[in-house]
Amino acid sequence: MAKVEHSPNFEKVKRYYKKGLWSIDRVWEAVGVWITEAEYFEITGFIYPAKE
Repeated sequence: MAKVEHSPNFEKVKRYYKKGLWSIDRVWEAVGVWITEAEYFEITGFIYPAKE
């Protein structure tokens, strides 16, 4: 099984969101800067650009 490559800040964004330190809006704003659209889905469960 191939290892999935994530953006350098993926784990940080995921951790901040799961701990409630970042809102979904903050994660949304990180797309294209810190994370990819696919990583946004992996973190939030929503397909970018959806927030709910």
